[in-house]
Amino acid sequence: MTQHAGLTLERWASFTLDQQILMIGNEMNRAGKLPNPEDRERRANAYERALFLTDLTIEAHARRGLRRELLRWRDLVAQLFLEPLDQPSAHAQAFRALLQFTPEASRQIPHVLGEQGGKP
Repeated sequence: MTQHAGLTLERWASFTLDQQILMIGNEMNRAGKLPNPEDRERRANAYERALFLTDLTIEAHARRGLRRELLRWRDLVAQLFLEPLDQPSAHAQAFRALLQFTPEASRQIPHVLGEQGGKP
């Protein structure tokens, strides 16, 4: 996870919640573009980075409701991280849930998840 290894809580907290959610979304987008079995390590790395950024977001915000929902969302991504095979439906649902955290991020749903927005 060298990509974000030097990122401090102070630096992360300087971003808005919209920016934080969208940066976590970048990692989710990367993971979703790696569906093949041979991509497992790279997909796991993207989920690991998403988990790391989520942990920073949880630490950076004092609002209990936001923290609770981020922790619940984190459990979804942790499960995806542990899966040996790609789980496209579960990934799309988790990605959609993440983007729904803020109005700005939710506007990205049709662009990254298609017109259905990750719904079956």
